[in-house]
Amino acid sequence: MDLRKLKKLIDLVQESGIAELEITEGEEKVRISRAGSTVQAAAMTTPQATTMLAAAPAAVAAVPETPAEPVGHVVKSPMVGTFYRSSAPGSKPFVEIGQSVNAGDTLCIIEAMKLLNEIEADQGGVIKSVLVENGQPVEYGQPLYLIG
Repeated sequence: MDLRKLKKLIDLVQESGIAELEITEGEEKVRISRAGSTVQAAAMTTPQATTMLAAAPAAVAAVPETPAEPVGHVVKSPMVGTFYRSSAPGSKPFVEIGQSVNAGDTLCIIEAMKLLNEIEADQGGVIKSVLVENGQPVEYGQPLYLIG
C-alpha cells in the first residue's frame, strides 16, 4: 500500500468521524483509529508498510486543521465519477494553468456510468490551478479547478 493511499485513508477517518478503520490488502494490513482529535495508524504486517506507517502520522500533523481559503472561484464536481482533463488519452487537455476561459467553455470530462459528461466553466477568468489528477475518481462537490 503506497503512502498516497494511506494518506487518503487517514483523511477519510478524519473527515468522516468514524472511530476506526481496518483495511487488509494482500499481506498488508492497516488499522487507523481516532484517539480524541488525532488520527493514529497502527498494525501493519510488512517491513515496507512499517516504514510508510512511520511517515504517516507526521504527515497528518504537518497538515493544518483549517486550510487557507483559495483566492478565486472554485469549480466543483457536479457528480461522482472519474475526472479526465482531455477528450481522449494522449490528447491535449481542454484547459491549462494560466489559460483564459469564458463561461461555458469545456474544462474537463467526468465519466459516470459509462457516460462522458463535459464540465463547463460557470464563470470566466484564468485557470489558476487544477486540483485533481487526470484519471482520478472524484466526489460530488469536490473542487476541480480554481479560476481567478
